[in-house]
Amino acid sequence: MSSSDPRRPPSAGVSAVLALVMAVISFFALAVFGLGALSITTDADIISIQGLGQAPGAVGMLFGVIAFAATLGLALRAGHPSFLSVPVVALSTALVHLLAVWVAVLLSTNDLIVATAVVGDLVRGGPSLVLLAAAAVAAWGGIALRRTRAQHPHWPWEGDDAE
Repeated sequence: MSSSDPRRPPSAGVSAVLALVMAVISFFALAVFGLGALSITTDADIISIQGLGQAPGAVGMLFGVIAFAATLGLALRAGHPSFLSVPVVALSTALVHLLAVWVAVLLSTNDLIVATAVVGDLVRGGPSLVLLAAAAVAAWGGIALRRTRAQHPHWPWEGDDAE
């Protein structure tokens, strides 16, 4: 990719670490907003089983964020990451979230049927779709940040060494 100014090298884009941090923050914000909006719209709790508390949801979200960061981090290591990794990041995030919620409910209730019913409600009721969409949007944004070759704006007379 050539620069418009042949005297300057093309920009290397945003660092992988910064792109990952921005994408993880974006994913968490989008997920919390989306789940809250879904809960208000449907007038129902995300996990509606009485007596479970907030632990299964928090554990699921923690592991979902970790899965998102790990898979997107691997994708961003490449010098020119591909947008084809977005579905992989989104699917792995949603599946790890479901698995973590299932394990957390199973450990707190010792009931396989309740754990499976909670995960089934997450898939059927829309929360898993919200997390899938949030992960896809945030992963796309992180990859776009990494791939960008934008430069700081400068005036045409800036950088002239022949003064």
